[in-house]
Amino acid sequence: MRVLIAEDQSMVLGALAALLELESDIEVVGKAVDGREALAMVDELLPDLVLTDIEMPNMTGLELAGALQDRDGCRVVILTTFGRPGYLRRALDCGVMGYLLKDAPADQLADALRTVQRGGRVIDPELAAQAWTERDPLTDRERQVLRMAGEGATSGHIANTLHLTQGTVRNYLSEAIGKLGAANRVEAARLARQKGWL
Repeated sequence: MRVLIAEDQSMVLGALAALLELESDIEVVGKAVDGREALAMVDELLPDLVLTDIEMPNMTGLELAGALQDRDGCRVVILTTFGRPGYLRRALDCGVMGYLLKDAPADQLADALRTVQRGGRVIDPELAAQAWTERDPLTDRERQVLRMAGEGATSGHIANTLHLTQGTVRNYLSEAIGKLGAANRVEAARLARQKGWL
């Protein structure tokens, strides 16, 4: 099984690669520090499986999974510290076949990758049950604008980056704030992040 790993923390990236290389049937064909680099490497290395973190610079693991959704033969497994139900729901919507937490026993990782390679799905059962308790109310554009606002970007910067008007940005922020019952954009971003919606 040919595996590409996407992880922005270099120590974790090295440890994951070393751990998987101990398995006789797994070959780590590439290591990327973010989703954008991983996406470029997929075209070059043609891995069977991409093992990715969620929160990474430039392109998140969920955005990477979405970009790989229509590519035959390349399955995606999320390995993260974030056991947030909203993340799992978004991952499943992107066609992710595995969702594992980093605090799981190391020997479960290789077995999970083998299961996914055979066409199965591996998801933490407790997290799976929680994922269906609360629906994500945000649209993709609201999520995108709110994420940037939560990182401190001004409405003008968001508008320029996303090719929108400042009025449209304010409308998206207002909608997101209202849907989340928040007092302002900072609180809305914090609430959405806690639930795994950003």
